[in-house]
Amino acid sequence: MGFIGDIGGFIATPLYYAISAVLLAWHELFTLVGLDPDGGSAWALSIIGLTLTIRALLIPLFVKQIKSSRNMQLIQPQVRELQKKYGHDRERLAQETMKLYKDSGTNPFASCLPILLQMPIFFTLFRLLDQAAKNNTAHGFLTVDLARSFGQSRIFGNIPISESFWAARTWGPTPDGLVMVLALILVLSMTATTFLTQRQLMAKNMPADALSGPYAQQQKMLLYVLPVAFGLGGVAFPVGVLLYWTTSNIWTMGQQFYVIRNNPAPGTPAAAAKAERDRAKARKHGAVVEEATESVPEPPRPATRQQPKRMTKQQRKGSAPPNKGGRK
Repeated sequence: MGFIGDIGGFIATPLYYAISAVLLAWHELFTLVGLDPDGGSAWALSIIGLTLTIRALLIPLFVKQIKSSRNMQLIQPQVRELQKKYGHDRERLAQETMKLYKDSGTNPFASCLPILLQMPIFFTLFRLLDQAAKNNTAHGFLTVDLARSFGQSRIFGNIPISESFWAARTWGPTPDGLVMVLALILVLSMTATTFLTQRQLMAKNMPADALSGPYAQQQKMLLYVLPVAFGLGGVAFPVGVLLYWTTSNIWTMGQQFYVIRNNPAPGTPAAAAKAERDRAKARKHGAVVEEATESVPEPPRPATRQQPKRMTKQQRKGSAPPNKGGRK
């Protein structure tokens, strides 16, 4: 157990320093603008600032995620053809599918990268806040005084950001009751934003032929499984950590909305909506808009028969063949 703990500490230590550095930078900024350094508002806003900083750094990975997700949608008809052709041979099907992924530049695991990279940050922030609240334990750049200030800070008057829904479990106009109300609001917000983000992707940025098959079934499963998982796990997380995760979800939803609206996948409802907006914008500026219609080649016309010119009697006599055999 000691060896495993050493490995965990070796991995967590750089994260403690990175997260605490960003957190304290935001805290210093909010202190300079006049907020109480020991108040919950300064620390809560610092958590939001930490979230925005992390999500901004993850934008390149999010772009890769969007591209990979789009490619996965577009190659679904080819995947289904491979399944029909090699359904009896699982090994050959796997080989041909991986070849298709490689040829199309698709990484089926790229869509998981942002959330996989956020999970260590999420749990490091949880441990940072939990230990600061319980033992005044300092990690990273946090000093003992800053750890005490962070762990004991309160928002909305008397709600500790280190308390969780499950730890409070006392309804009523008491601090614990208010913790449960705020934590429940954040858990429901986290669940709703997770659901709406996934629903937005399926409803607007998936072509009709990609709404069936294994990939579509996987997306439908995630649509309901992820919100439930986050909802059940959220009751054990402190208010400060829920604030981080809810802010991150709102960022994801807004970022995805922007990408889908301005760069939708071909053949999707979002692409049709963008084309209509572009036509409306062109009409507004007085441009001539041609409706997109499929060009159908015209069938070849039959060759026109050349009619002979009418000749006069004199012309016919002059063009008559010479008389043979002396006949007049």
